[in-house]
Amino acid sequence: MIRLLVGLGNPGAEYEATRHNAGFWFIDEVARALKVTLVPERSYFGLAARANTAHGPVWLLEPMTFMNLSGKSVAALARFFKIAPQEILVAHDELDLLPGQVKMKLGGSHAGHNGLKDIHAQLGSADYWRLRLGIGHPGVKAEVVNYVLKKPSAEHREAIEKTIAQSLTALDLLLAGEMERAMMKIHAKPPRPKPPRPETAP
Repeated sequence: MIRLLVGLGNPGAEYEATRHNAGFWFIDEVARALKVTLVPERSYFGLAARANTAHGPVWLLEPMTFMNLSGKSVAALARFFKIAPQEILVAHDELDLLPGQVKMKLGGSHAGHNGLKDIHAQLGSADYWRLRLGIGHPGVKAEVVNYVLKKPSAEHREAIEKTIAQSLTALDLLLAGEMERAMMKIHAKPPRPKPPRPETAP
């Protein structure tokens, strides 16, 4: 079961609507769904909230350390509450998926993502869950830093928000520890619209 939900991003108004902050957008929606408010917690170097759910307490966390030190915040909270890596879900922006795509997985490499890189290092483990929110790729490696720190187009932002809404439908399953079912729900393709019925002649 998931006992800590983390969203990655950068603090400050200038970063709020940038692609790199997709993880924060996810946690903001989870906080709304669980009716809790994130507040500054100096001991955990971030904004945090504790929600009591039918499956026990769960923590929400948005590190305020800037992306490349995210692990400092995650490890501080996880150690204090004795939360194992497998009980942590980290939501982050994913260059290898298009806006509108979302994937969940356990473990794996950090693929150069600075937030994940630091979490790996601080937890001493890669065995935590990731919720990969697609933001697309600029097509050129040299453009990546510039790209993630820019705002997505209105169309892309809407596509990312749809994937966040889809992920939230699996929240109860995640908290219950039904990870396979949660994954199926998150990875489900939206149903195709039905073709219009042929009009019958009067």
